[in-house]
Amino acid sequence: MGRLDGRVAIVTGGAKGIGVHYAGALAAEGARLMIADIADGKEVAERLARQHGANSVASAITDVSDEAAVKALVAETMARFGQIDVLVNNAALFAPLRETKCTQIDADLWDRVMAINLRGPFLMVKHVAPHMSTRGYGKIINIGSGSIFHGIPRMLHYVTSKGGIMAMTRVMALELGEYGIRVNTLSPGLTMSETLMAENPEHIANARTHVLASRYLKRDLHPQDLLGALVFLASADSDFMTGQNVLVDGGNANT
Repeated sequence: MGRLDGRVAIVTGGAKGIGVHYAGALAAEGARLMIADIADGKEVAERLARQHGANSVASAITDVSDEAAVKALVAETMARFGQIDVLVNNAALFAPLRETKCTQIDADLWDRVMAINLRGPFLMVKHVAPHMSTRGYGKIINIGSGSIFHGIPRMLHYVTSKGGIMAMTRVMALELGEYGIRVNTLSPGLTMSETLMAENPEHIANARTHVLASRYLKRDLHPQDLLGALVFLASADSDFMTGQNVLVDGGNANT
């Protein structure tokens, strides 16, 4: 019996990168799953359904910064599965971002980062939380970043957006606790995801040496290292935790 049997989860940004691993971990624990991504997650959904049960996983192409698209996603999830118990706010703009001095970041790009990384999680919670409230139970996991504690040079837009995630988690936890909804942040350190390695090897080359030197555990962080914490926050094991930040970064001397 899985720790998420009988639960329904939405994973945004679940069609590629770390999100694929998050989706797989939840499905492996028995959750029925909606994968939402700007990319087509049909192939991922079909693979997970073959592994964990026919019709247990669906996908929807969704831009989380578009409120109409979010409302349609939530309605489709409810129509398909009848409930929503877990929301993983993973969709974010990071891998394609090039290191840029704070004085040279294009304002339109800044707005796009904030739209996806902050407006997106806000809209998801705005439209998912009412369904959780009617059941008196829910788990919202906002994906943050360990970078908010020490910064990343030339990545002001991304780090700022993740600082906002931390603040968002605290306020949401305060407001939604009375309805049985727990809201926590899962904050990875620099993670060697397939997407980041393919799309931004320059950032890895610039950041990896410093990151490894500052870690207590002297190795790279891989998506699989995040899954135990994710399942813990999604399951009943963490039912008396809310408003917290769970930092998974191998320890960091600058934190």
